[in-house]
Amino acid sequence: MNLEETINQDIKQAMLAKDKETLEALRAVKSAILLLKTDNSIQAITPEIEIKTLQKLVKQRKESAEMYKSQGREDLCNEELAQLKVIARYLPEQMSADEIKVKLQELIAANGISGIKEMGKLMGLASKAFAGKADNKMVADIVKSLLQ
Repeated sequence: MNLEETINQDIKQAMLAKDKETLEALRAVKSAILLLKTDNSIQAITPEIEIKTLQKLVKQRKESAEMYKSQGREDLCNEELAQLKVIARYLPEQMSADEIKVKLQELIAANGISGIKEMGKLMGLASKAFAGKADNKMVADIVKSLLQ
């Protein structure tokens, strides 16, 4: 079952359960998938594209929640965080900082990366290795600490 079918099933369940917050989040995911389907630059929607789309939605929710929190709108912040939790369920399990650090050390050793000047090269390798499994900001922070 692909992501679209899974989301449609879960929308039906959320409607039956009258779970408004889950329903809103799932409808946002469905909307993003429909936009992908109508995008002429994309030939086929692969699992990688689905994961990137979900990550984009999660990132949007995080940024919105931070903005609302800074403006003192806890009600809207909590709504965004609730949607973030629902969307995150469809992402692969995220790696811990320790797991990322170990994998990065392996990449550094395997590719002979020696200094901060090669950070771009390591980030390119890391983005392929961690596709959808780690937050790129966290990876970049760990890369900086390892290469300095």
